Amino acid sequence: MNEAVIAMDQSAFTQLYEEHADYALRCAAAITQNKVLAADAVQETFIRVYRHFASYDQAKPFKPWLYRILVNECRRIIKGNNTTITIDEYRERSIHPSEKDHYSFQEYEQLHASIQRLSDIYRMPIILKSLNDFSEKEIGDIMELNVNTVKSRLLKGRTKLRCFLETIEERRIGDGEAHEESP
Repeated sequence: MNEAVIAMDQSAFTQLYEEHADYALRCAAAITQNKVLAADAVQETFIRVYRHFASYDQAKPFKPWLYRILVNECRRIIKGNNTTITIDEYRERSIHPSEKDHYSFQEYEQLHASIQRLSDIYRMPIILKSLNDFSEKEIGDIMELNVNTVKSRLLKGRTKLRCFLETIEERRIGDGEAHEESP
């Protein structure tokens, strides 16, 4: 299929797009925190893939190459769009959990909010690892980081995420106990 894409075969490129677009959109939405910007990032990513596919080293895996372009597009779009939005706009634009989720909406919402609280240096590796199951090496290639740096950021990010979630749980338990004791 790669040779067909290099030869600008539209059906091969369409197949490539259909294979990767959904996960790319989820990843971009988690990075940009905005599904409109995420859609723009994915569109720009696939335009770049189409234009520069001839420069892709076919000896290497395709997916990390694609996601390096996607992460760079997300960064470029975020940098160019530093507008403040209201909470209502954020909720309207945010990606909703898939139908396959086995968690309650509240649990998903707490996890999503906790991930969004992480700084980019921790959030992006966690997103790439969790949503796309990239290896630490692949994340390093995508983000142009040393593998040990990626491992460290994943560990610190997960630790921060765990603390955020424990704090939420403690508040929930504390609020529940306070309500039970009140008349």
